[in-house]
Amino acid sequence: MAHGSPTPAPQPIPGISKIIAVGSGKGGVGKTTLAVNLAIALSRLGQRVGLVDTDIYGPNVPLMLGSSQQPKLDSRNMIHPVEAHGIKSISIGYLSPGDKPLVMRGPMLHQIVRQFLQQVEWGELDYLIIDLPPGTGDVVISLVQTVPLTGALVVSTPSDVSLQDARKAIEMFAQVNVDVLGIVENMSHFTCPHCHNQIDIFSKGGAERTAQQFNIPFLGSIELIPSIREGGDRGLPVTLAGPKSPQAAGFYAVAQKLTGLAETAAAQLGDVIEIN
Repeated sequence: MAHGSPTPAPQPIPGISKIIAVGSGKGGVGKTTLAVNLAIALSRLGQRVGLVDTDIYGPNVPLMLGSSQQPKLDSRNMIHPVEAHGIKSISIGYLSPGDKPLVMRGPMLHQIVRQFLQQVEWGELDYLIIDLPPGTGDVVISLVQTVPLTGALVVSTPSDVSLQDARKAIEMFAQVNVDVLGIVENMSHFTCPHCHNQIDIFSKGGAERTAQQFNIPFLGSIELIPSIREGGDRGLPVTLAGPKSPQAAGFYAVAQKLTGLAETAAAQLGDVIEIN
């Protein structure tokens, strides 16, 4: 039997209790908007939160958090994450700001993802939220090989095209043995400011039906509200207004449901590790 070098087992990050990946099968469904607002909502609900932007080709977390600081390196070659709005974050956008694209192949991506997880001085965190790039490629494989994930969230709009790709994301997480803790429907409907009627721009209820089909919790829907997009563009996410803000309420509801599911998943993972 040939002895190839075995893939090292995923290693927990000291001090971090839960690691949640936020993914989608396709781009443009508001995955980063959800990841950023979810991170802030969790923080405002009393959790210690970090956020990793693993979208190396299109990093939007710095813009949405309104920060252009450079992460600092200490004498041990550890990267200190950028702090904004009570969240610790790391993104290639802090290291390579501006419009110059990064052109690189898969192995370099793997290296960056590993550094963002293992070479960053995160300190003690209750949640590390991982904002994944769109699709089902290299970064997800690198992620599950590097750290044990507590679970994943899948983001979709109600449109059939988006849901088809969301189903691929669910199957992808199943293939790499990561539990999907829930589905969130983003841009679910738009309320006309004049007549106050709901307009279903991207259809309606599809993500909830997909959740039922796969027997996965439906964590709620986020309305299509211009202020959510404006907050992200200005670096002042709507969740900063707190859970009583009508624009932010959907994100806080998702955050509260997620904490219960993540606590249970983390406890089960802990049991499995102890049995071994």
